[in-house]
Amino acid sequence: MRLVIATPLYPPEIGGPATYAKLLEEGLSGKGIEIDLVKFSDVRHLPKIIRHYAYYRRVLKAARSADAVLALDPVSVGLPAMRAARKAGKPFIVKIVGDYAWEQGQQRFGVTQNLDEFVKTKQVPFPVRILRNIQTRVARKAMYVIVPSEYLKGIIRQWGIPEENIKVIYNAVSIDKIGNVPKAVNELLRPLVVTVGRLVPWKNIDRIIDAVWAVRRENKYLSLVVVGDGPERKKLEDHANHLLKKDFHFTGQLSHPDTLATLKAADIFVLNSSYEGLSHVLIEAKKLGIPAIVTDAGGNSEVAIQGGSIVIRLEDEKTGLTSGLSFLASDAKERENLSKSAKQSTEHFDVETMLSATVTLLKNL
Repeated sequence: MRLVIATPLYPPEIGGPATYAKLLEEGLSGKGIEIDLVKFSDVRHLPKIIRHYAYYRRVLKAARSADAVLALDPVSVGLPAMRAARKAGKPFIVKIVGDYAWEQGQQRFGVTQNLDEFVKTKQVPFPVRILRNIQTRVARKAMYVIVPSEYLKGIIRQWGIPEENIKVIYNAVSIDKIGNVPKAVNELLRPLVVTVGRLVPWKNIDRIIDAVWAVRRENKYLSLVVVGDGPERKKLEDHANHLLKKDFHFTGQLSHPDTLATLKAADIFVLNSSYEGLSHVLIEAKKLGIPAIVTDAGGNSEVAIQGGSIVIRLEDEKTGLTSGLSFLASDAKERENLSKSAKQSTEHFDVETMLSATVTLLKNL
């Protein structure tokens, strides 16, 4: 079988689609499936409209000699890949790991609702409506929509996609190369709290800063490391400077190996998001045996429920996060117990499990 994979990112670029594309390329090739990768990075230097047409032509060329086309997002590569698959007369599959229209609406167009409210709302800003129409159209044209969590399956169903066309295949996470911990992180006092993610509103990193400050006021010391970059970085750094004064560090964007190294150095991992499809970094923290405090947003509970994590309800997030950090800051034995439990609870997210499920899906086309 020959499969075209249309991917928006590919190593050395970082991000979920890049990791997933690499895993599929290497894993499916060993299971009798020939992979033809079409990378959006090859056309990203072109002007906007031209780059998407050029990408469509590249996918179409590959699709003519393939058996199927898999797109790893529903918009940037999904729309041109869908059209190319239809033109070539080949089955089309799309992987969706979040609601792109909602994410862009939150970052750029004044959307304030959470995702569960947003999917039920018809009146949205015009640019968001365009993005919503694109992602919904692409999903409807797909023979199958792959999602990484039961939570996202529920979201996609509300787009009007038949349930039988939506397949849950949990993302695999492989801990391979561990890089280097930034020097500034190694110099911080322990216990060390680490959070990792794009610095966007729904990650609620400002509240992690608030919670660390609240625990310090109890005379229980914590240092904080924020790994990642994004539009909220300056505001968050200013907030941390004002509240924490010292013993915190924003690393900016790190390579994946260095992110893993920093995560491994943590005593506590925090994921305080109000939205997650399925968090790779949470799975990585569990595989590394890092005790975690996570909200019950989106797919988080599907990962955390297996063990090794303290789960806090979104509606109790402020008090829950502070009390969870306070508890773990002062109880090294409990951190050790959670660490052991975390390492034992990640079989659902093994590479072989994901590859086998993907092969089964492809053979049913």
